[in-house]
Amino acid sequence: MSTSEQPREQQTGAELRPEPSAHVAQATAGDPAHLDLAGVSPTSPVGRLAATVDRLRREVRTAQAEAEGRALIELAKGILVERLGCGPAQAARQLAELAEQAGVTPLEFAVEVINQAARDRVSEVADAFLAAAAGAPERDTTAVRLRAAESGALAADDTQAVADSLLEHALRPLGAVAVAVWAADADGSLTLAGSAGFSPAEATRWRYVPPEVATVARRGLTERTGQWFASLAATGLPTIGRHMHPDGGRVAMPAGTGGRIHGVLEIAWPGPLEPQSPQVVRQVDALAELCAHTLETYVPRPETGHEPRVLPDAAELMDLADGLHDPALVLVPHIDGSGQLVDFRIQHVNNRFLDPAGRPRAVVSGALLLEAYPMAAGKSELFQRVERVYATGEPFRARRMQLTALVDQVSLAAVADISISRHGNSVLLIWRIEDETARLASLLQHAQRLGRIGGFEENLLTGEITWNDQLFHLYGRAPSSTPVPLEDLPAHAHPDDAVALGRFLRTVLHQRRPSSAAFRLQRPDGVTRHIRVVAEPVLDTDGRLFVVRGAYQDISAQHWTEVALAATRDQLAHTEQQATERNRLTLQLQHAIMPPTQAPLKVSGLEVAVRYRPAETEQLVGGDWYDTVVLPSGLVLLCVGDVAGHGIEAATSMVVLRNALRGLAVTGAGPGQLLSWLNIVAHHLTGAVTATAVCALYDPDRRVLRWARAGHLPPVVVRGAEASPLPLVKGLLLGAVPEAVYEEAEVQFAPDDTLLMYTDGLIERRDRSVEESLTHLLTTARSAPKTLDQQLDRLLTYSRSDTDDDTCIVGIRVA
Repeated sequence: MSTSEQPREQQTGAELRPEPSAHVAQATAGDPAHLDLAGVSPTSPVGRLAATVDRLRREVRTAQAEAEGRALIELAKGILVERLGCGPAQAARQLAELAEQAGVTPLEFAVEVINQAARDRVSEVADAFLAAAAGAPERDTTAVRLRAAESGALAADDTQAVADSLLEHALRPLGAVAVAVWAADADGSLTLAGSAGFSPAEATRWRYVPPEVATVARRGLTERTGQWFASLAATGLPTIGRHMHPDGGRVAMPAGTGGRIHGVLEIAWPGPLEPQSPQVVRQVDALAELCAHTLETYVPRPETGHEPRVLPDAAELMDLADGLHDPALVLVPHIDGSGQLVDFRIQHVNNRFLDPAGRPRAVVSGALLLEAYPMAAGKSELFQRVERVYATGEPFRARRMQLTALVDQVSLAAVADISISRHGNSVLLIWRIEDETARLASLLQHAQRLGRIGGFEENLLTGEITWNDQLFHLYGRAPSSTPVPLEDLPAHAHPDDAVALGRFLRTVLHQRRPSSAAFRLQRPDGVTRHIRVVAEPVLDTDGRLFVVRGAYQDISAQHWTEVALAATRDQLAHTEQQATERNRLTLQLQHAIMPPTQAPLKVSGLEVAVRYRPAETEQLVGGDWYDTVVLPSGLVLLCVGDVAGHGIEAATSMVVLRNALRGLAVTGAGPGQLLSWLNIVAHHLTGAVTATAVCALYDPDRRVLRWARAGHLPPVVVRGAEASPLPLVKGLLLGAVPEAVYEEAEVQFAPDDTLLMYTDGLIERRDRSVEESLTHLLTTARSAPKTLDQQLDRLLTYSRSDTDDDTCIVGIRVA
């Protein structure tokens, strides 16, 4: 180099030094260590010290940014040296001149050269960002940030440095505050290989996650498309730094190459994460690929407390497969030219391997899995299982899995227990095909045991007798004892069964026809069992009897069940007869007290009519009652009631309450006092029964009705074309408490007014509320016929009750 050229080269080198304006501002803008000097005097000692520290930190950040920029420029110079065939000095001059012509900084032009030369995933993401960017600053810095992150990741000596570089250059501009890089082990566990933005204590606490523990990172490992969580609170999954940003967004992106996932890239945002653009999603995906290259060679440090498993190589795995007693395949990934996993090659088959299609082992070994067994990607999803195990390292095991995928379409399907596990870069596939004959024999043995069945075969020519274990158990004999010949069967049975056994033996041995018989077997231990024996003769080609096959079945449980059922049927018949007689007496008692029809009660200035409708089912005889009596004072006692329950108890309780109220009414007490006394009777004197009732005293001279209620439905007044219930007064049902007080109310009647008192059997329905049923009753009562009897009959006719309960109606019409 001449002396005249040297100043120009020095000047060119100065021009190639990266300008810190945009890149350095980006490096220092989000610095958490930047000091806030507001409120501190710059001339004070503390202010000078704070300013010095702040200046030194900015200079360090600037130096780091310039170093990363120089690395990118040197990489671009190397590309120009290779493409142009020139020296480093000429490449530097060419880079400076082209940058000046393009009107960009040398750093930005260097990144463009690298993108054009690489045309990788990072370049695609950068192009997408540049195409979608609205302003020049974004266009100038996006590609620089991504290439700086890639440069820092590839130049880092450990995964921790990769995490620092990704957070600083690529993720902070997206709003992220922390990042964690997880390494996936072959057993499905996760190790924190590096993190940035989380506290050291948090990183230590999450240094190792055992297999099958549900976390955000594990979700990204199992869901290979990546997981974007808008908020951690909605997931309920634990993860690193959850308490720092409980409502923050998270992204868990699998980091893998060649079909194998080496780990997970987890990114944290401080607040809820909004749906991101496709460009951001592609950028995160590209950053995960950068992590995958670093995780390929990752080895956990000793301080993690988790020692990585020593995985066998392919040769050791093949030796392991040969030592197994089940068929096994050793599979290795088959990668295409673009680096994608497309299939698995069958590297080795062990000595136990039998091809379901009958092909030699040499034909299968070395072939691709989908070529040898095209149906492996079918319904059984065997190929997908192998692919998932290889990707995540988590083993897969299944019992009784259909292996139709491993068989040609002309072959039968097989059922097998499957085990798939990853060892290093290989996959071990083991299966144990179930023997159908052994399975059926096992099922038959269990069926005989559960059915208490024992089989036998007796050769009449040689005298050889074969019993199974269950038959020895039925006879109560040891398995080493001598079986009992068929002709000696009567000697082991109850004497009363000799005739039936003789007929059975003649049919089988002499008539040579199948037969069966039931008898009582007397065992040596003194236990008697009820047995059914079934036998059939086996004839040779000449029609001679030479073998008898059959079975014994213990039917003791069935016999005693039949005996118990016969006794139960007798008891049920007796009980049914008693219940019928009881219901007949109850119904007679009820009809004797309250006939279904009764002549109207004639009172001066008042017409009284009653209706009683018994339950449609005789077994549901209830405790509904009514009473209308003219007292010595000239007042008219009107009451209806309903005792809880059905049957004779309810009917007798009804008689007690009805007669007690009739006797108490002659004292001249009001309806409230009468119900108070009746409550004492119900609680103390009738076995603590409960009942509802309405009690009223009508004064014909004044046309005034005094009434009270005890938990009963209110009476209804029909006046002209209107019908409405009386306002409720307080009153607890009878018998609930020892003492109770009941309110009274008075109603003034006018001529032609009608009062209706009824029990709930008139309106009660299972599918409607009481309010709805009462509304229907009021609608029916408004259209009153001419006579009171017709009106009561109409209410019974149009009643929508469906509970089959007794019904009482008392109607009073004022003249």
